Amino acid sequence: AAPTRVFAFRDARWAPDPVLAPGAAVRSPHPAPLVIDNGSFQTRAGWACPDPTVPAEPLLRFRSLAARSRGARGGAGAETQVGNDLGSPEPLRWLLRSPFDRNVPVQLELQELLLDHVFQRLGVSSQGCVDHPIVLTEAVCNPLYSRQMMSELLFECYQVPKVSYGVDSLYSFYHNRRQSWPCSGLVISSGYQCTHILPVLEGRLDAKNCKRINLGGCQAAVYLQRLLQLKYPGHFAAITLSRMEEILHEHSYVAEDYIEELQKWRCPEYYENNVHKMQLPFSNKLLGSTVASEEKQEKRQQQLRRLQELNARRREEKLQLDQERLDRLLYVQELLEDGQMDQFHKALVELNMDSAEELQSYINKLSLSVEQTKQKILQSEVNIEVDVVDSKPETPDLDPLGSEQSLEDVESINEFEPLFAEEQPEAEKPVAAVQPVFNLAEYHQLFLGTERIRAPEIVFQPSLIGEDQAGIAETMQYVLERYSKEQQALLVQNVFLTGGNTMYPGLKARIQKELLEMRPFQSSFQVHLASSPVLDAWYGARDWAVEYMNREEGWISRKDYEEKGGEYLKEHCASNVYVPIRLPKQAPRAAEAAAPSRASGTGNPSEQA
Repeated sequence: AAPTRVFAFRDARWAPDPVLAPGAAVRSPHPAPLVIDNGSFQTRAGWACPDPTVPAEPLLRFRSLAARSRGARGGAGAETQVGNDLGSPEPLRWLLRSPFDRNVPVQLELQELLLDHVFQRLGVSSQGCVDHPIVLTEAVCNPLYSRQMMSELLFECYQVPKVSYGVDSLYSFYHNRRQSWPCSGLVISSGYQCTHILPVLEGRLDAKNCKRINLGGCQAAVYLQRLLQLKYPGHFAAITLSRMEEILHEHSYVAEDYIEELQKWRCPEYYENNVHKMQLPFSNKLLGSTVASEEKQEKRQQQLRRLQELNARRREEKLQLDQERLDRLLYVQELLEDGQMDQFHKALVELNMDSAEELQSYINKLSLSVEQTKQKILQSEVNIEVDVVDSKPETPDLDPLGSEQSLEDVESINEFEPLFAEEQPEAEKPVAAVQPVFNLAEYHQLFLGTERIRAPEIVFQPSLIGEDQAGIAETMQYVLERYSKEQQALLVQNVFLTGGNTMYPGLKARIQKELLEMRPFQSSFQVHLASSPVLDAWYGARDWAVEYMNREEGWISRKDYEEKGGEYLKEHCASNVYVPIRLPKQAPRAAEAAAPSRASGTGNPSEQA
């Protein structure tokens, strides 16, 4: 028998970050660098200090999100929540804001909120400034304008002494180096928004041949959400992005051969053995009622009394209307008997009648109806007062409601027909609970079959979601073909996978298969996965900060910022390549002033004379 693979969603809530008290080693003998991995999915922050009392791991980890509420109507101001203080993203999904466009920070107001959160929770106690050096990650080939705004924020707002920028995937490559530095390799970094192919030669990034694919974990989660919402339209609201990310992290994998894996899923036995069932929360209440028979009988009696009172009230209202109409007709008949023919004919026109015979017919019908209604009311009052249970009590007559009785009233009365059934003296049989006609728990299950491999496959086949881009294999081959054969052999000896979107089981084997297909016969290559694809960027930045703490290499001082501008970058082993802005040289003002005079001096010599 196939094992039962039913998994419940954890729906974990984020615990608010505590305010940490930094140790003395962070402040003395000099302020320790603060390392911030500024990712589009998650921000990680901690200290870079060689002292063993300071944890060598990020002390803060929170989603790079902020939400600003509109405030209460009573006059309370808007409240801003950042990261783990949000608790859960789904109730606030429409309020969530991120400072990133793809993987580039563009909203500096939101970025300032994230940095405020970092400095406050890490216990930075300096007044009016942050007197710790900052090591900050940035995107590959980060636009100069984005770096300029970030430097302006750090130097002008926080008054930091110096800052260093580096690429997260290169920091991870630096942390996982398996030979003496500098070394070469091909870095494949797949994150939340983008996937990058980065060639590294002799320890330096070759920025001219870097390539980016605009697909990552975010697009995979949206694609998986769309697949399951189309498959289970009855659970549209329950299929949230947070749950899709949980499925991607814990239940998805990359197929080594996508077409062959799809053929396997067509086999019923393979499907039963490998399908994952995700249990949605549901209410486990029985559809039937388990109330005792005495309570049910009491409810029936109460419903019967309410129905009788309703019928009696309707009869009285109808009797009053019929009596008023009968009095009106009798008054018109008295006009005929008194010989007032003009008023009589005028009244007949108002009543929409043609003759005295028609008037008499209506009077007879109304008189009979009024008399019958009075008898029914009297009979019902007698039955209620006596309250005698006959062997077969009569069903209350509802006919006098006449044509004014609506279809809804008839249906409500028919529902209570069994209440007037004959009462049996013997004890009632126990009422069994009504069993549901289907398994309620199974109805609230999401069956994950081919969806487990279809969502991660988009980085290899972007056409699955309609993107006109090349996948990882095609982009990797394109990058390698831009080098000589010797350099290609050097790069493929160290193919390095990093980033949160590379943690799928089977991804390393898939990259090896793709390389085997594109490389020459009997050529060698090696594929390595980062020891911690998510945190190695922070660990590598910490390693670099500890090593270069007392050096000038890689650090941008405040003097450099003021002299060379916010876009200035000091290169190091894990940084981008600095390409300064080259503005065209302007002509001196003296030359500009002389140009019009020379232009006026030219012309016909006779005119000048």
